[in-house]
Amino acid sequence: MKKLYKSEKSKICGGVIGGLGEYFEVDPVLLRVIWLLVVIFTGIVPGIVAYLFALAIIPRRPSAVKK
Repeated sequence: MKKLYKSEKSKICGGVIGGLGEYFEVDPVLLRVIWLLVVIFTGIVPGIVAYLFALAIIPRRPSAVKK
Protein backbone atom coordinates (compact mmCIF):
# COMPACT_ATOMS: atom_id res chain seq x y z
CA MET A 1 0.00 0.00 0.00
CA LYS A 2 1.34 3.42 -0.95
CA LYS A 3 1.69 6.06 1.74
CA LEU A 4 2.09 9.81 1.41
CA TYR A 5 5.30 11.24 2.88
CA LYS A 6 7.16 14.53 2.55
CA SER A 7 9.83 14.30 -0.10
CA GLU A 8 13.50 14.38 0.82
CA LYS A 9 14.70 14.40 -2.80
CA SER A 10 12.36 16.92 -4.41
CA LYS A 11 12.12 19.42 -1.60
CA ILE A 12 11.98 23.20 -1.97
CA CYS A 13 10.16 24.48 1.10
CA GLY A 14 8.86 21.62 3.20
CA GLY A 15 8.67 18.71 0.79
CA VAL A 16 4.86 18.62 0.64
CA ILE A 17 4.43 19.13 -3.11
CA GLY A 18 7.43 16.93 -3.89
CA GLY A 19 5.85 14.22 -1.76
CA LEU A 20 2.57 14.58 -3.63
CA GLY A 21 4.49 14.26 -6.89
CA GLU A 22 6.15 11.05 -5.71
CA TYR A 23 2.83 9.67 -4.46
CA PHE A 24 0.90 10.38 -7.68
CA GLU A 25 3.96 9.72 -9.90
CA VAL A 26 3.72 13.19 -11.45
CA ASP A 27 6.47 15.73 -12.02
CA PRO A 28 6.61 17.95 -8.90
CA VAL A 29 7.31 21.02 -11.06
CA LEU A 30 3.91 20.60 -12.72
CA LEU A 31 2.24 20.31 -9.32
CA ARG A 32 4.07 23.42 -8.08
CA VAL A 33 2.81 25.43 -11.07
CA ILE A 34 -0.74 24.18 -10.50
CA TRP A 35 -0.45 24.99 -6.77
CA LEU A 36 0.82 28.50 -7.57
CA LEU A 37 -2.13 29.12 -9.89
CA VAL A 38 -4.59 27.83 -7.27
CA VAL A 39 -3.04 30.10 -4.64
CA ILE A 40 -3.17 33.14 -6.92
CA PHE A 41 -6.76 32.63 -8.04
CA THR A 42 -8.23 31.70 -4.64
CA GLY A 43 -6.40 34.32 -2.64
CA ILE A 44 -2.98 34.10 -1.08
CA VAL A 45 -3.96 33.42 2.54
CA PRO A 46 -6.11 30.27 2.00
CA GLY A 47 -3.34 28.69 -0.10
CA ILE A 48 -0.71 29.39 2.52
CA VAL A 49 -2.94 28.07 5.30
CA ALA A 50 -3.62 24.90 3.28
CA TYR A 51 0.11 24.39 2.67
CA LEU A 52 0.93 24.88 6.36
CA PHE A 53 -1.84 22.45 7.28
CA ALA A 54 -0.43 19.86 4.85
CA LEU A 55 3.05 20.53 6.21
CA ALA A 56 1.80 19.76 9.70
CA ILE A 57 -0.12 16.56 8.93
CA ILE A 58 2.00 14.82 6.25
CA PRO A 59 4.70 12.79 8.02
CA ARG A 60 8.37 12.51 7.09
CA ARG A 61 9.49 9.27 5.49
CA PRO A 62 10.83 6.95 8.20
CA SER A 63 14.55 6.42 7.91
CA ALA A 64 16.01 2.93 7.57
CA VAL A 65 17.03 1.27 10.81
CA LYS A 66 20.82 1.01 11.08
CA LYS A 67 22.40 -1.96 12.83
